[in-house]
Amino acid sequence: MRSKFDEQLRQLNSEMTLMGNMVEKSILDTIEAFFSRNIEKARQIMKGDDLVDQEQKKIENICFQLLIQQQPVARDLRTITAALKMVTDMERIGDHAADISELTIMMEGSPFLLKEEHIKKMATEAVGMLLQAIEAYVERDMEKASRVIEHDDVVDDLFVKVKSDLIEVMQTDTAYAEYAADLLMVNKYLERIGDHATNIAEWVIFSLDNHLNEEADDET
Repeated sequence: MRSKFDEQLRQLNSEMTLMGNMVEKSILDTIEAFFSRNIEKARQIMKGDDLVDQEQKKIENICFQLLIQQQPVARDLRTITAALKMVTDMERIGDHAADISELTIMMEGSPFLLKEEHIKKMATEAVGMLLQAIEAYVERDMEKASRVIEHDDVVDDLFVKVKSDLIEVMQTDTAYAEYAADLLMVNKYLERIGDHATNIAEWVIFSLDNHLNEEADDET
């Protein structure tokens, strides 16, 4: 019975890694489409969001099967709980990728008046946090997860800088108020991606901290 349970846990880990890779590709493609104004790629990203949703449902079904059909111990229960929470955050990141892609399409033909330095830096930092959070889960690396959490302040600071840049654009020419509002939403979605990456890292620590405590108990 335990061997079947362990097999299902391995399947859960595999599907979690797959979903992480899907979300990672989606947000990387989204950033590329946004800065290159690639409308066709933005449309493809929006269509691909359904695949992320399907993978979320698949993982949730595995988790529910583990909870209903098996009798998980506390350590396993934490692993399953963390997985359920993490896929919710990954799905939301996929939604934000689709949201940014939709704005990319809406902004077709608009001049890019914003200083790209800060928003590009913010995009890089937010994506980097996501990649590290997923790696922390796969590698079971608590230190890497902790670094993701600490890095959230960097993304928050960049969010403030981009907002200041947008205010400057609006003050320069009020005709670009709608353009600035769209960019502000892109900025907000990137900030939220950093928040979701932080949540994922926190759930990684939640599951691993339990394992470490149990190992310590076993040694005493």
